[in-house]
This record gives sequence, structure tokens and C-alpha cells, in this order.
Amino acid sequence: MNRAEAQKRIADLRQQIRRHDHLYYVEAHPEISDLDYDKLYTELKKLEEQFPDLVTPDSPTQRVGGQPLKGFKPIHHAVPMMSLDNTYSIEELREFDNRVRKLLPGEKVEYVLEPKIDGVSVTVIYENGRFTLGATRGDGTTGDDITANLKTIRAIPLQLSVKNPPSLFEVRGEVYIKVADFDKLNTEREKDGEPLFQNPRNTAAGSLKQLDPAIVAQRPLNAVFYAIAAAKGVQIKKQADALEMLKRFGLPTHHHWWVCKSIEEVIARADELQKLESELPFEIDGAVVKVNDLTQWERLGATAKAPRFAIAYKYSHEQAQTKLKNITVQVGRTGVLTPVAELEPVFLAGSTISRATLHNEEEIKRKGIRIGDTVIIEKAGQVIPAVVGVVTEKRTGKERVFQMPEKCPVCNSPVVKREVKATKKDEKKVGVAWCCDNVAGCPAQSIRRIEFFAQRGALDIEGIGGVVSEKLIERGLVKEPLDLFELTTNQLAKLNLGTQDEPRIFGEKNATKVVEALKRAKTFSLAHWLFALGISHVGETTAYQIAQLHTDLSSLAKSAIIFDFLHLQELVAESKRVNPDARTGENKLPCKDERTKADNAEEGRRTRQHAEINSKIVALAKRLQEARVEIKLKPKDLKPKKSGKPPLITVACDELEPEACNSVVDFFAS
Repeated sequence: MNRAEAQKRIADLRQQIRRHDHLYYVEAHPEISDLDYDKLYTELKKLEEQFPDLVTPDSPTQRVGGQPLKGFKPIHHAVPMMSLDNTYSIEELREFDNRVRKLLPGEKVEYVLEPKIDGVSVTVIYENGRFTLGATRGDGTTGDDITANLKTIRAIPLQLSVKNPPSLFEVRGEVYIKVADFDKLNTEREKDGEPLFQNPRNTAAGSLKQLDPAIVAQRPLNAVFYAIAAAKGVQIKKQADALEMLKRFGLPTHHHWWVCKSIEEVIARADELQKLESELPFEIDGAVVKVNDLTQWERLGATAKAPRFAIAYKYSHEQAQTKLKNITVQVGRTGVLTPVAELEPVFLAGSTISRATLHNEEEIKRKGIRIGDTVIIEKAGQVIPAVVGVVTEKRTGKERVFQMPEKCPVCNSPVVKREVKATKKDEKKVGVAWCCDNVAGCPAQSIRRIEFFAQRGALDIEGIGGVVSEKLIERGLVKEPLDLFELTTNQLAKLNLGTQDEPRIFGEKNATKVVEALKRAKTFSLAHWLFALGISHVGETTAYQIAQLHTDLSSLAKSAIIFDFLHLQELVAESKRVNPDARTGENKLPCKDERTKADNAEEGRRTRQHAEINSKIVALAKRLQEARVEIKLKPKDLKPKKSGKPPLITVACDELEPEACNSVVDFFAS
């Protein structure tokens, strides 16, 4: 066979194999036997070996290949991968509908309801129809590059099945393992004497973290896609249209989804889906409800963590009852004392639960929780599940009321009650918290700060977990996170994680990994570093937004942008204080009929002062806008009132929050 004939045959074989992959993995309707499929694949592989210059990245033979990866590269998501707010309550579904309609007054609203697969969120990018990049959700703004691992999943096409694909097509989906495939996998592991996997979701997540794609290829991973994050040259007006387009392009989508004209239809369809649960080949933990009209998504917007156009309705099997044996107190990195429920172990949503968060003292009092109660726990996407209620009818009278300690349970320092202020984007008031103020001397706070600094969403320093952090503090090797960079391989290698009687040495191999991770951390983005520092009020989203406006930590430490923004807030507050038209409060002037000469003089003075402040506000807002800060002034705020008096200017900014900016200033001044 000459080269031209081989090229033609290779193209034909690839087309056939892609078609059969789609029929088998996506449609679940294979047309040929495994033997016939293997014959096609083998013929293609041999031809590509004979003509290596004809091998392309999207060939079916390239799903598994190359050397194992040394690590995962961080990938910044151009469109953030936000998590969803969730509920177990039908009434809260109706409240969600009310909020949507309140934000879209008079508009027609319909919803799309889809199954919520219990899997691992991923994003996949196609350029000119070819799969070029795949990543995990990560912290929502930055994930891991797992392209090589995702290419092993045959349900994900390496090339879109459309003649004229968009130049860019980014899709969001979920990687999962079918229940039957999971059971088969565990049966095989049992025969081989290997430990069994705990549940499909954790197995899928662990598989995607493997550095060797060949190992990933051995796992029965599957995928489903449900959203289009970005598309060039394609217009999509509705979520239903997006689902149809995904299917048309050859991507696996849900077989069960509905367009609902009202929230009552949503509730009915959610109930219908739950009844179908046992017939589905994969595990679901509820339904996702999305507004259908994508133009309405833009107007509804999002909070700091979740979109307002969607909500997850979780099914009740995510809850369980168990006995609350005791309440212990955990000290966090900022000194906040958090009560933790110590439970009789109970199996819930794929794992055994023995601890659950109780949030704070106010929450315990509000829910009437007592030590010895039978409680309802909920696993709603949290690492530590939460106690959501008490089964009061099971009380015996021997239950005890919990009291927060007067001293820190770790360092024995006095505990103080501190007011915790809500930020602009918080939807619930936080209230007060009991805190240990021994910031420098409390070992628990130091340990938590180091853990936080080293976690995946921060600087991803592999090997620095709770036990290692604790021993580093205990042995006096570090006091604060930045001390980690002074550690040597030799110091870490000798670290004893056990006791003198039963030593457990960290070892040179683990020590080398930590030192390499510390070197790699120095190259991470400013957003990662800012989040890792654990500054109060600076979460992942806020850290990313602040970092976008600065080049490095040095520029942030003396940031003119932050000082200007805080000065702007002061000017806006001052303008309200001197407002000559104030109708309420201590600054209100008497009505015109009751004014004295002094009152009129005061009105004139305040009018002039207000005008001067307004000029400063406009100038400062312009300076911030030139620095790429999205400061918004309403047009009406810039026009004088009919009376000729200056307007009361209101300033809006989605990127910066006063609480976070004050915390950054305090941190670098400390």
C-alpha cells in the first residue's frame, strides 16, 4: 500500500472507529462486536506505525500514550467554574423562583431540569473541532491540566462530529463511573487481592489525579456534558439549545432532561427523576434547575460563589440520623473557635461520617442541639458534613446543654467574643464568634495557617498536611507559613511524625517532594499567593479580583489602587454625612419654615462642602477606572438636582470590597 492509499484508508478507519465509539459509549447502542472493533483499531494502529507522519493528535490511537506526567500544570479558567447553591426543600425551590422573578420583573421565565450526576467537574476545550485542553474545576478560577487523562475517556470525542466546528468551543461536564462498571472493577480488585474502592465518585476523582494516563485508561471512566462555557461563531439563546448542540456535536449528554414552564412543573419533574433514579446507570444526588433563557442569566448575575440563575435540588438520601456523643472545639487559623460534633459513625453518601461541623454557638442554640441528641446530618458538598437538625422525639432527658469554653482548648489563653462583620457579597449576617487572641503563640492557629497555606487551592505544597504541620510546629522547625521556605531536605527527611517509642520518619523521598513543591510555589500566580496568606475576608474569588489589578506582592503591599478605593469609600460616607438634603438622622436640617439664619448658613456651607466632595469622588473614580477598576457611577448621580444642589453620589464596584481591602492594608502594616 502506497502513502496515498494508506492516507485514505487511515481517514476511513478513524471515521468508522469514532462512529462506533459514539454508538457504544454515548448512545449505548453498539452495531459491531468487540472483536470486529478490535480488528479496525489494530489495522489503524499498524498503518500509523508504517506511516508515522500520518499520525494526528485526534487519532483514536492517541488516547493513551507518552510518558507519565511529572505533575499537573495550573490552568486559569477564562470563565469561572462556579459551584451551585443547593437545597433539600421544595419550599426553597419556590423561594428560588420568587427571587428569579423579582430580579426579572414582568418577564416570562422557564426552566430546564437536568440530573445532577455525582461525579467530578471538568472543562474541555475544542479548537477548530479538535480536543486541545481539559482541566479540573479546582478552586473555580484555576484548575489542573488533565488533558492526557481526559483523552483516555472514549465517551469524550477527540474531534467534534460537525463539518464546520467553531474556532473555540469550551464545554463543561462531569466525569463519573457507572454503577455496574464500579461493581465490576471492585470484583476484579477483590480477585487480585487489592483493596476495594469506596464509591464511584471518589474513584473517578482519584483516577483523574493519576499522573500516568495508562493507569487512567484502565479505569472505566465516563463523561457527560451539560453546558457551553464559550463558543466563537455560535449563538445560543437557551440552555435547551445548548444541550441539543452538545449532542449534535457528538458529545455525551443527559438522556433525561425537561423544559419546565413553571416552578410547579420543575417540582413535578424532579419527583419524576427521583423515581427513575434506580433505573439510571450512574449515581445522582439530585436535580439541577437552570433558567432556560441565557440572556436572563446575564441579568440575574451571580454572588461571589454561585450563579443566581441555577440551583441544585438535592434528594433526601444525602441526609442521615445518628447520635451526637460529644461536642469538641476546634481552633482555626484566625483563632475562631468552632464546635464540632463527635458522632456515632454512620454511612452517608459513600463514606462513613464520625464528625460534623456545628458552625458556631449561635447555630447550636438556634437549632436547640444538645450533647446526647439524635441529630440529622447532611453532606452537601462540604468536607465535614453539617448537623442540620435534631430529632426531639428521641430525647431521653439525659441530654446536656453545650457551653463554649472560657479558655482556648489548645494554648489555654483567654477566649474573647469578637464581632464578625459580613462583607458586601455575603447574603447572611455572620454575627459573633469566640476567638483565641493568642495569634503568635497558639500552636493550633499556626498549624491551621500552614495547612491552609499548603492546600491545593493555595500553593499546593504536596506532603504538608495536618500531621506534618503539627510536627513541624512541635519540633520548633517553623512558626509561620513562610518559614517553610527555609527548610532543608535533610531537616524534613529526619522529621519524626510518630513518637519516641514508635517513630515514623518522614523520609528523604517525601522531603524531596516537599522541597520541589516549595520551589514550584514560588512561580505561582499572585492570586494563589494572596489567597494562601489567609488574610481575613480574602477568599479565592476576592484574591483573584485583587490580583488582577496588581503585578506582585510588593506592589500590593503599597497599593495606590487599594488606598484610593478606601479613600473613595470614605468620601462617599462623608458626602452622606454633609448632605444638605438629608431627610433623616442627626444631620437633618429643620424644614424651611422653621429654619434660623444659622440653619440657612449651615445649609450653604454643607452645599459647598458636598460639591467639593463630589468633585473629589468623580476625580478619584476616574483615576481608579484608568487603573482598570470597574467603578460605576450612575449618570443621574452626576447631574445637579433641580434645586441646584449637588447630587448624592453612590459608587458601585464588583471587584473590590472595603472589608477585604482594609484587611489587606492591615496585613501588610502588621
